Amino acid sequence: MFLWLDLPRRTVMRQVMIRTLRRRLGRRELWNGNIEPSLHRIFFDREHVVRWAWNTYRSTTERVQRLSVRRPELTIVRFRSHRDVDVWIAHELIPLTR
Repeated sequence: MFLWLDLPRRTVMRQVMIRTLRRRLGRRELWNGNIEPSLHRIFFDREHVVRWAWNTYRSTTERVQRLSVRRPELTIVRFRSHRDVDVWIAHELIPLTR
């Protein structure tokens, strides 16, 4: 079973921006002593998480579609919102969609 949290781009970007700002302003350690880079790096660093989230959004859908073709026996549960996840969990993990 493949669980796919397919949120709208605006939701993804809002979450990424809020998380990035909190980590940067709070200087929270990410891993191995690393901290979120300066916010202006969004404009210069092609690998910055905010740019990465924007640039890979569409390709994720394409990858999941290719996966469904390659593995037709695989159940893909697509969640369009956090509420969909909550409903799915509350109903004993019954798939909402394929």
